[in-house]
Amino acid sequence: MKVSRRPGAARMIAVAVTLAATGAATVYFVSGGGNVTASAQTSLTGYVPIASVAPNVAPPKPRRTFTVDCGTNGNGKFSPDNPVAQPGIKNGAEHVHDFVGNQAITADTSDEALAASGTTCRNGDRSSYFWPVVRIDKGVRSTGDLGATVPTISCPSVRDRLPAVPARLRAGVNRQLAVLDRSLAAANQRIAASRGRIDVRLNKAVIGSLRAQRADAIRKISGMLGRRGLVSLVDCEVSYDGMHAGHGATRSVANQTVSCPSVRDKLPAVDDRTVGRVNRELAALDKQIAKANERLVQAPSDTTVLSTLQTERAATLQRLADAITPRPAGLDALAACTKALPDPSGPRLELPGNTGAIVRPKSVLIEYRGNPAGQVTAMPRFLRALTGDAKPTSRGPANARASWTCSGVTDRLTDKYPICPAGSQVMRVHDFPGCWNGKDIDSANHRAHLAFADARDTCPAGFKAIPQLRISISYDIPRGVQEKGQYALDSFPEENHNPFSDHDDFINVNSDRQMKKITTCLNTGRQCRLSASR
Repeated sequence: MKVSRRPGAARMIAVAVTLAATGAATVYFVSGGGNVTASAQTSLTGYVPIASVAPNVAPPKPRRTFTVDCGTNGNGKFSPDNPVAQPGIKNGAEHVHDFVGNQAITADTSDEALAASGTTCRNGDRSSYFWPVVRIDKGVRSTGDLGATVPTISCPSVRDRLPAVPARLRAGVNRQLAVLDRSLAAANQRIAASRGRIDVRLNKAVIGSLRAQRADAIRKISGMLGRRGLVSLVDCEVSYDGMHAGHGATRSVANQTVSCPSVRDKLPAVDDRTVGRVNRELAALDKQIAKANERLVQAPSDTTVLSTLQTERAATLQRLADAITPRPAGLDALAACTKALPDPSGPRLELPGNTGAIVRPKSVLIEYRGNPAGQVTAMPRFLRALTGDAKPTSRGPANARASWTCSGVTDRLTDKYPICPAGSQVMRVHDFPGCWNGKDIDSANHRAHLAFADARDTCPAGFKAIPQLRISISYDIPRGVQEKGQYALDSFPEENHNPFSDHDDFINVNSDRQMKKITTCLNTGRQCRLSASR
């Protein structure tokens, strides 16, 4: 039997089981250094004493900072959704994230609902900051095996995100929706050729072609409807979900969300004169769902959430039906919603392949940083940003970033899990791009609208400096756990807890007034700090 101590499918080590004189089974991990016990560092190739990593971080330049403390997810907002990289896809991440800041956010939350949400940030920042959780798992886990797994491609639904479609545009929109369906079906046929293996070259070719086709169709739909923001729905993901086969666990009551029938795809074409009214009612439905989800985070035992939501939806659906001629039948049947248990299971919110107790961060430091080379311009509201890459194995390492270190020795970063000196905390340092193309809040691959500055802090041509976000997360992890390789990152199944798959995501929901405070602070030489309440 082959097993792997976290992380990395490529880091498999053989196990020899012998019987000691007492008759008890003793497990030895065989590595290049010979037979050693499971706690020996020589077998843990994904872990490295931080003292053995040479300093590799340039000395910091004088830089102004604006610090926001949004807490450490003390209220327990966890989700396997990724609203930046996989918008509209439930459990799109296939691993659990810590969320701080915005409390309403899910894979489906509209910008309007985000702007109305509550927040854990004391200064009123409604932005969403989220990253994969770290777990401690003291068991020896079987290595993920692709076997006969057929990879599949999932894409965000465009139908469920459209505004009301005028009758004169319905045929054109439907043609482009059919293009999206056909291109996805063709891509899944092509990707099936890599059954039982991860083929980075094929993945890039198939996803690249699909992305181009979707971008063209979505651009045409956006042009017809005059709708911004649909570019977030372009990109798709390759999933190796077959690696999850056979997982079973008890459902958890934590982090419930509401599940409501889709309304947008049930609407007929509407008259030009009523489009605005219909869209206002659709936006109201989105806000009602977001409000209910936020309430379930704050008061999970509240038994009135569903009845209140149904009453609000019924009134909105009535107004919606009244606005459309001829009046559509059956919308009233869409008022009732249910509580949907999350995919993470059991009291530890485990997912297939992502097991163990979640470690709550000891501290989370969120900094907006100035540009040493000049002034910064305000981030646009609802800007999407990410750093790192959750899939360096299946997509290649181009966008992956070393992020691991220890407190007290932050002059070095590693792409392995650090073993820290006594008294030092395990840290993850996530730097986001600090340059913006000046026009887009998102892009087809969720990256092209942003860029990193060069070593001279200069942005690429056509980009301008914005507040550069850094998130530093610290954990108290017992040194014995570190030495035995018993802590690791949640990940996609094919990454098998690869520390190089670390990543972080952000949606800017700062108000214009708050963003002005940030840029003024960074451009006038002051250090600004606002504390959090939780």
